Amino acid sequence: MAKIIVIVEKLKDWNSYYPVEQLMTPQEYLVNWSEKPETSKSSGERFKIINLCRNYKYLSNGYYCSLLAEARGHSVIPSIKAINDLSRSFLYSLQTEDLDLAIQKAFKNQSTVEGLTISIFFGKTDKEQLQDVARQIFDLFPAPILQVDFEWDKKWEIESIRTAALNMLGPTEEDKFAGALDEYSGKIWRKPKAKKKYRYDLAILHNPTESMPPSDKKALQNFIKAGKENDVLVELIEKKDYSRVAEFDALFIRETTGINHHTYRFAKKAESEGLVVIDDPISILRCTNKIYMQNLLHSNKINGPKTFVINNTQEQLNEAVEEIGFPMIIKIPDGSFSKGIHKVQNLAELKKVTDDLFKKTALLLAQEYFYTDFDWRIGILNDRPLFACKYYMTKGHWQIYNHDKKVSKGIASGNSETFPISKVPKHVMSTALKMSHLIGDSLYGVDIKEKDKKAYVIEINDNPNIDSNVEDSIAGMDLYHKIISEFVRRIEEKK
Repeated sequence: MAKIIVIVEKLKDWNSYYPVEQLMTPQEYLVNWSEKPETSKSSGERFKIINLCRNYKYLSNGYYCSLLAEARGHSVIPSIKAINDLSRSFLYSLQTEDLDLAIQKAFKNQSTVEGLTISIFFGKTDKEQLQDVARQIFDLFPAPILQVDFEWDKKWEIESIRTAALNMLGPTEEDKFAGALDEYSGKIWRKPKAKKKYRYDLAILHNPTESMPPSDKKALQNFIKAGKENDVLVELIEKKDYSRVAEFDALFIRETTGINHHTYRFAKKAESEGLVVIDDPISILRCTNKIYMQNLLHSNKINGPKTFVINNTQEQLNEAVEEIGFPMIIKIPDGSFSKGIHKVQNLAELKKVTDDLFKKTALLLAQEYFYTDFDWRIGILNDRPLFACKYYMTKGHWQIYNHDKKVSKGIASGNSETFPISKVPKHVMSTALKMSHLIGDSLYGVDIKEKDKKAYVIEINDNPNIDSNVEDSIAGMDLYHKIISEFVRRIEEKK
């Protein structure tokens, strides 16, 4: 577990708050830190720094505390990036453009006669209608205390964002700050309970409302159990916990990923904070785009269905029809769980489907119809096979998942069958391992069809399903232990 250090400009700045052993002045942290034997890298102790200096101006004590914290490998709030971004209004104005809808919604009943200033303590504000906006601002610029000015100019806009000092807070604000800090990191305020200390902290990002998550509830609990048995504290986190990422040693994404999605932002943040992250941003970027995948297959001479990348021209559509014929599969570049995939039987259907899809994407994939009763799914972690399943097509359908609401009230899916690694045909396993190696060394699920004793790669998933009684039906808890052990190996390798 990490040790938390609070840095204040003057010790008296902390007089209103609960006494803590981990309180330091900039002098102690900047100059005397290296003289203490327990702070050396050989001690193996991890530190998280809450920098509450009175200002963070360039070359000030506050600036240097965050700068040296990063140089020493400590997690720190605010980071140098946040400090620099807040020092340039044009930078934060660009980053807050996406907040416009949330701001207009929050100010719907606000008088436009005068502006409004709010204080944000660790992402919390007492303006209930602005809490969602406050949290998003804190996610963009994580700093202990922020003050935000809103002004009306044809619409509500952020006029300025700035950091504020602890010693300038009044009694009411001090209480609010203490409460926010308590929620942000209760370790500072409460004496630790007599509980087991773990070597490492692993966050699992999940969405409890997701209809088709990569891991079901029981599987998530199995990860928690395997973590305890490997001396790793596993905690389930959600989208709202973005600002907490730096608290952990590693991040495991168990939510369906996408590029224009918070899962990718979580992966990027975890990587920038020095965490071990599965799946990493590069894997997400590569796996979620089928056009990239198709080019990878072609350039490395790996078998796959006959596929063409097409744009919105009649010439390209005609070429696809001539080369592939009907029935034909049309895919969006970044679909998952059989979504965004259409089978067309003739020119009229092709035109109707592509006209609709080209409104959302500049390129599509046209692919030969390649039906088999099942797809192999080979789970691979760090270039080693982890599990092997056959996923059967949904009854009366040509895909594993059927999203047609006319057929089923929910999302129908086919049966599955799990096999020992040793029972997987050699040509299937070797193709899966070759494909995953081209992407990276993370956790992947390679989907393969067999035809005429040849293996054809359909796609590779960056966060393959690991569900109870499916992927784990042969390995049992050993499957979860292998994944947790890999996190431990990578964390220790980083150290």
